[in-house]
Amino acid sequence: MTSTRTDVLALGNAIVDVIASAEEDFLATHGLTKGAMALIDEARAEALYAAMGPGKVISGGSAANTIAGLASFGGKGAFIGKVKADELGKLYRHDLTSLGVAFDTGFAADGPATARSFIIVTPDGERTMNTYLGACQGLTVADVDAKAVENADIVYLEGYLWDPPAAKDAFRKASEIAHKAGGKVAITLSDSFCVDRYRDEFVGLIRNRMVDIVFANEHELKSLYQAAAFEDALSALRQEGILAVVTRSEKGALAVTPDGVIEEPVFPIERLVDATGAGDLFAAGFLFGLTSGREVRDSLRLGALAAAEIISHVGARPDVNLKVLAGNEGLL
Repeated sequence: MTSTRTDVLALGNAIVDVIASAEEDFLATHGLTKGAMALIDEARAEALYAAMGPGKVISGGSAANTIAGLASFGGKGAFIGKVKADELGKLYRHDLTSLGVAFDTGFAADGPATARSFIIVTPDGERTMNTYLGACQGLTVADVDAKAVENADIVYLEGYLWDPPAAKDAFRKASEIAHKAGGKVAITLSDSFCVDRYRDEFVGLIRNRMVDIVFANEHELKSLYQAAAFEDALSALRQEGILAVVTRSEKGALAVTPDGVIEEPVFPIERLVDATGAGDLFAAGFLFGLTSGREVRDSLRLGALAAAEIISHVGARPDVNLKVLAGNEGLL
């Protein structure tokens, strides 16, 4: 991987998204939990794909979406993730590197196919994800390029990567290297069901200072602290004494800092088309702001702008140049 400085290096699941629209009854018929991400095996993946309507195939993966957004803002990003040397894996690598993102993790030569997520978008714009991890689960400590980690201002991990045990070790190694080099480490909690599975471990990462920055949505935060009320979860988060960003859908977003809580509203949109990637792109805008020396409030505004752009169309990668868009809005 390149030896030049990087704003953000992300470790994440390299997943190709297959996105299709469906009515509410499709979810019930196939036993899907609306708005959640479920891990599925290859047989279930094939069955869902056969049942779905026409789909749009787009390279995705939470952390990779964030890095794609960062690059669209003009930031310098890199990615560590595992794909197989199959048709989808080669497509995935091309899509990311064409954005100027460094992606030098070696292809998996054998084993499961490149991961794919079947995303059902209902008329209200909510997305329900069913993910076959495939080759993603092959990410190991050996894939962590120490020099690339040392050269990153922020190392960013997606919570979904906490499912495969070997990937946990990869993240722990990356966190240790980053901190020794003076860098920061961030984590996105990814999904409330993911938090349910690894609550104690995520809290441990925060309290042991393996991570310095936390990204979460309202539901994930309440799950993390097993709080019924958002205010109680927020209070618990403030006790941790770290930088945290919490998105709240139409209620906007806030940042918890040592100086207090900073809130920002959403950017208005004409219509919610597809919520896929909203949190990923919010993180992209915030991380770009942070690594380019902007104040927290301005970073929140960049995150809100990126999230607004992404939910206005199908797919979790920007349709327009975010640097230009932010410039037109007077944010850059």
